[in-house]
Amino acid sequence: MFENLTDRLSQTLRQVTGKAKLTEDNIKDTLREVRMALLEADVALPVVKDFVNRIKERAVGTEVSKSLTPGQAFVKIVQAELVELMGAANEDLALNAAPPAVILMAGLQGAGKTTTAGKLARFLKERKKKSVLVVSADVYRPAAIKQLETLASDIGVTFFPSDTSQKPVAIAEAAIREAKLKFIDVVIVDTAGRLHIDADMMDEIKQVHAAIQPVETLFVVDAMTGQDAANTAKAFNDALPLTGVVLTKVDGDARGGAALSVRAITGKPIKFLGMGEKSEALDPFHPDRVASRILGMGDVLSLIEQAEQNMDREKAEKLAKKIKKGKGFDLEDFRDQLQQMKNMGGLGSLMDKLPMLGGVNLAQMGNAQGAAEKQFKQMEAIINSMTPAERRDPEVISGSRKRRIALGSGTQVQDVGRLIKQHKQMQKMMKKVTAKGGMAKMMRGMGSMFPGGMPKM
Repeated sequence: MFENLTDRLSQTLRQVTGKAKLTEDNIKDTLREVRMALLEADVALPVVKDFVNRIKERAVGTEVSKSLTPGQAFVKIVQAELVELMGAANEDLALNAAPPAVILMAGLQGAGKTTTAGKLARFLKERKKKSVLVVSADVYRPAAIKQLETLASDIGVTFFPSDTSQKPVAIAEAAIREAKLKFIDVVIVDTAGRLHIDADMMDEIKQVHAAIQPVETLFVVDAMTGQDAANTAKAFNDALPLTGVVLTKVDGDARGGAALSVRAITGKPIKFLGMGEKSEALDPFHPDRVASRILGMGDVLSLIEQAEQNMDREKAEKLAKKIKKGKGFDLEDFRDQLQQMKNMGGLGSLMDKLPMLGGVNLAQMGNAQGAAEKQFKQMEAIINSMTPAERRDPEVISGSRKRRIALGSGTQVQDVGRLIKQHKQMQKMMKKVTAKGGMAKMMRGMGSMFPGGMPKM
């Protein structure tokens, strides 16, 4: 997300340099570029105008402290305004009601409501430690009811059955009664997709809302529709008292216009971002972190949280003890590291949250990322084709064994040789991590793992 905007703004903000003070003259061209970058990102025009005017008011006449360059001072102002534009801070779900707390999902057809209902159920179960019941009040699509049942089964939450002969209000009320009997904490009510111009469908969801009085009414909208997402959310909010917005398909949105427009146009906070198809791919929306990502500063806090949720701590501790005892870092360990990276969403998810390295062009980084993902899959296939003894001690791998491994993994003999060489480099790096300057050496050494090397830091 935000690749195009990040690339454009990073280039633009580097232009404000070498001045003792920020003035209207020396930021005029930069502001024009910021305006163009936001419009190209499909941010709504009124939002762009207000945003640029606020930056201008704050920046003009600002004395630059000795610890900052004018460019840094300007970026700091832009970052603060981005945070303000998107809502200042993450707004959590209001679940402190008498159980069950009811969450109503609303949105257009095809926005991903049912998938999001499943993701939200998993989020509440795993991160908030809540018991969850999900129910579908979409009586127009039997497939949606079946989809939610499958998701509930996969995630391990309670599913309340419904069918197309029932009324949506009756379904929702029956589900809440069931949740009370079973002492369930949260009920998520999925509804049919509707167009905001469809009066009958809008009346139906109003009736459901009035009957169940949800603590949260979340509007689910496709991020790739840009500023239209914000306009649609406003139309729904005029008919229904929304409490927040969930942006879906964010991983496919290179512009980011929806994220920057929704709060300003609707006055409602973005509460979650849907980052992919998997049931765990739902992230709380943190405006400060997203602002940092837009400006190429990365999102290290989210990266740490992602690592904590996905990394196998037991394996990590076991590996650390093993290396401390001088037993080395074998190919079993190497494969574990590749698999843990995959659990964190792969290189794409990691690089999206890392700071821009030395102003690297995002398109070039994307190409390198794709090549690296392919290379990592190949590495895993090669390691899987080895015997346990070969993984523990690659020194025993002779020429004939390399040929057998290559044949089994669908690769070339030289690919197997390259992997063994890369593993030796990783072994050396692991030993250096605890030494002075070890991490920097490790990062430089990692260059050999990436096609074309790592971007310079």
